Amino acid sequence: MPLEVERKFLVEEPPAWLGDHPSGEIDQGYLALDGDTEVRIRRHGGVCSLTIKRGGGLVRTEVDIEIDRERFEALWPLTEGRRVSKTRHLVPTGKLHFDLDVYAGDLAGLVVAEIEFASVEESESFAPPDWLGLEVTEDGRYKNRALAERGRPR
Repeated sequence: MPLEVERKFLVEEPPAWLGDHPSGEIDQGYLALDGDTEVRIRRHGGVCSLTIKRGGGLVRTEVDIEIDRERFEALWPLTEGRRVSKTRHLVPTGKLHFDLDVYAGDLAGLVVAEIEFASVEESESFAPPDWLGLEVTEDGRYKNRALAERGRPR
């Protein structure tokens, strides 16, 4: 099973240079949430996907399946009340890159940076740049599923 090794950080203020990097709109909704398992659909640009994730924190199992637009549209109403919208910016950092998400709607003002690693060891040796804020990798309130269900943490 494919594993995801990812660290997540808050960003107090989107960096002035953010607009210099490629970005795209994401609409994401959750079909099912059960314990540490989630089933979501996502539209990112012209690509739609269904993703199943299990686990929490730094390492999780993730299976991503591309679906057609018609299937996405048929499933989207089932996510009502469990959605997030955001603009994702791809920011390079050495051989890796950050996904810097600027949330919209009820989550406007929230900015989160995520970075995926090839291994736990690589994640542990990573030194975050100064523009990143508090690390929230282990804080469940900042998982997209929690944001979709409960909104922005206070």
